[in-house]
Amino acid sequence: MKALRTLSAAAMAFAMLAATPAWSQSKTIYIGMNGGPMEKAYTTQVLPAFEKANNVQVTVVPGTSSDILAKLLANRAHPQIHAAFLDDGVMARAVSLGLCEKLDDSPVLKELYPFARMKGDVGAGVQLGMTGIAYNKKLFAEKGWAPPTSWLDFANPKYKGKVVFQSASSSTFGLHGLLALNRIWGGSEQNVEPAFTKWASTVGPNVIEYIPNSAKISEMVQTGEAGLFPLTPTGVADLQDKGLPVAYVNPKEGPVLLLVDVCVVKNNPDDQLAQQLAQFLLSAPAQEKAAEAGKQIPTNHLAKMPASMQQSLGNIDDLVHKVTVVDWDAINAHRAQWDTRWNQQIEK
Repeated sequence: MKALRTLSAAAMAFAMLAATPAWSQSKTIYIGMNGGPMEKAYTTQVLPAFEKANNVQVTVVPGTSSDILAKLLANRAHPQIHAAFLDDGVMARAVSLGLCEKLDDSPVLKELYPFARMKGDVGAGVQLGMTGIAYNKKLFAEKGWAPPTSWLDFANPKYKGKVVFQSASSSTFGLHGLLALNRIWGGSEQNVEPAFTKWASTVGPNVIEYIPNSAKISEMVQTGEAGLFPLTPTGVADLQDKGLPVAYVNPKEGPVLLLVDVCVVKNNPDDQLAQQLAQFLLSAPAQEKAAEAGKQIPTNHLAKMPASMQQSLGNIDDLVHKVTVVDWDAINAHRAQWDTRWNQQIEK
């Protein structure tokens, strides 16, 4: 069996696909997922077991969830990706557009936390995440500040000029922060008026910069600009691995659930293998490997995390009962309008 190969750019993967018209018979399958730490964790520690067991090569097509969705749409008539990892909000859009097929009934589905199973089993959570509060420990120590405890800390005047917020129009983390505060102020996914009305007099004055994604945060932590920002435990762990003085806090109102879901692409060239890959990725052994290699939090309740993750996150069974689950159908129905309003009213 050939060694697992990953491609540094999605374009290279699709060049290979285009050059190999009979690729569905070559025992090579393609999966779309985020690049960087996630890709490295899966390609080095998780996927090799599936390759060996099935005499198949798995090639990663890296990209953000939005990138992968765009590729699925562009090739929906003749899909070139067998399965895809998508953030839950993007996955809801993919399902509504008819890009995903029902997962085969399998015992592994019953091992998942209930919220990780999508309606109709058209996809399932492969990685559990939650958006909470990350903070710069060095800066907080220098200022003599206690760790944050609430989403409302983003509106605390003492943090003026030290809050970094991802754009709600382009980042799930930013959108989660907006919706969490909106709920505290009496709103819901059907009514975001409280957040848009209060933002300019609460969080807005504290924000030093709105950023399109989280890529710039490490630099802003190093310079001392970023003191407080929405992020996930996995995102914080990635920063800690770089030696940055950051920590994660679950806000007392509860973090916002953020799943990475796996989708079997409808009409893919090798459905049997794609379904087997999805079942493998949802299994406890695969998720344990992902936790060890990339600090990916399991959605399979039988999977065990390394001791270091258990220590930092606590009891996952308890934590999942505290997360806020948002209504992605309602969000996606109004997302374009919210994005325009955010860009014109908040990031003007």
